[in-house]
Amino acid sequence: MTIKNKFLNSISDIPINDFKENLNGYRSPFMSYEFLDALERSGSVNASTGWQPFHFASFNKDKLNSFMPLYLKNNSQGEFIFDHQWSYALNRTNRNYYPKLLSAIPFTPCETKKIITKHTSNQEHCIDITKELMEEKNIETWHILFPNQDFGEHLLSHGFIKRNGYRFVWNNKKYDEFDDYLNIFTSRQRKNIKTERKKIKELGITFITKDSNTITENDWDEFYLFYKNTYTERMQAPYLNNDFFKLVHKHKDTLKPVIFFAEYENKKIAGSLCFQGENTLYGRHWGSFDNIDNLHFECCYYQGIKHCIEKKIALFDPGIQGEYKIRRGFEPRLSSSLHFVLHEDFREAIQDFCTEERRSVDSYMQACREYTPIKKEYRIIEC
Repeated sequence: MTIKNKFLNSISDIPINDFKENLNGYRSPFMSYEFLDALERSGSVNASTGWQPFHFASFNKDKLNSFMPLYLKNNSQGEFIFDHQWSYALNRTNRNYYPKLLSAIPFTPCETKKIITKHTSNQEHCIDITKELMEEKNIETWHILFPNQDFGEHLLSHGFIKRNGYRFVWNNKKYDEFDDYLNIFTSRQRKNIKTERKKIKELGITFITKDSNTITENDWDEFYLFYKNTYTERMQAPYLNNDFFKLVHKHKDTLKPVIFFAEYENKKIAGSLCFQGENTLYGRHWGSFDNIDNLHFECCYYQGIKHCIEKKIALFDPGIQGEYKIRRGFEPRLSSSLHFVLHEDFREAIQDFCTEERRSVDSYMQACREYTPIKKEYRIIEC
């Protein structure tokens, strides 16, 4: 068996039909060819934004055998895992933290497989070849962000260091309607949620849902203005440009976007973008022109929960952090990143850091579980 390994400067170096014919068994909007290609083709991801594509691909008799999204990073922006302390520490020893290797979906802190292969054994090959590249180029670190749980545990046997984080997810406990969801709360919190929603309704704000069957190009133009304004208010440039969203629209049947628009007097005033995965709704981006109390909660959380109940979707993952989600029925769950450090001295320092941080995360998770306003009989203990 002849295996050819390549590090590619663009996913477009792989023909889309080759990707789909050989590696299309895994259902995730973010690990799809179309999503990764849209990031690159739009210019949202390239060397100038700090994300130089360097994807690993292996071929068996010229047929794609495995694929791993990989980037050479010259900064740590858009990752949602914060390693600035690590870079400062290494740079103080007159060694270069950047460029680093990163296996992740740019700007997307969602758990997915990070290596797609025809056979599980190909994962080992991918890991070994990438480690050899690190030694050859003297790249100090390789980071795999938000892997699915099984793969994350597997990486520990290859010398990776696990770093724990947390996220808040909503579990559909087979609700038939929104009131069933409200019944899981204490009476006080149930009243609070009803009050939040009532205030939005009394303002005359209504909501419409656009999915892959109904969304239009004009919807994307309007949503982009909301999204861009969120960054403008922080005096930042948005990570994604309008061309990216136009490419998402082009591949809407594969990527399955869902937008919840808020309207006032038949005019859109805010929007929240999600993607429909396999039995999971992923909340990704939001924006508005008006700072209206409770609008963010309604548009980003309650509309998503309502959608999941109506469509019988099991899980709603609105993104990492945000402990205010606890009061709205989201429950804490551990997430992780895995880190391979080339040299022993720095590896030991990172291991110590992650061990200490893990204690803090565990304490925080316990506090979150105790703080929840969900009645005990409805809580999910697993974290």
